[in-house]
Amino acid sequence: MRISRAWLWAGVAVLVLAASVGVTEAKRGKGRRKKGRKMGSRGSIKEFKSEASRAYYNHNGGAKITLWSHFESEYVLGRKIVFMCRAEGEPRPTITWFKDGIELYAHSFFQVHEWQEGEAAIKSKMEIDPATQMDAGYYECQADNKYAVDVKGFSADYSIEFV
Repeated sequence: MRISRAWLWAGVAVLVLAASVGVTEAKRGKGRRKKGRKMGSRGSIKEFKSEASRAYYNHNGGAKITLWSHFESEYVLGRKIVFMCRAEGEPRPTITWFKDGIELYAHSFFQVHEWQEGEAAIKSKMEIDPATQMDAGYYECQADNKYAVDVKGFSADYSIEFV
């Protein structure tokens, strides 16, 4: 079976692209993120396709994060990491926690505590205890209801405490 040059070059291009994506992924998450990468909330929609979509996304009852932890945190290995997030909306939003884009679920070293405040607000506290090197990363608090999703991000990196 003969392979044409066009198909051969297309295959080479795909391999080069796949290799470069792998290198990019390998660099992500390594080292300290004090400089260079901008993190935080994802911003808001500037242009809408119709007035109906504008009304939907700008609904007064949409989920909105009103109080959150500091943006950048440095924790000591073996100690506790705590992030806080408060949101409001009508209906009351739900809060979901993410690390490096992956949803977090409770386990023995990771707990989430939630409190309902009034008719339309919720407060969520995420704790990791004890913290390890693997806990360094980018955390997000996502509040959502049927009208909106709001996200705030937190960067966490560790330091070593010498006694």
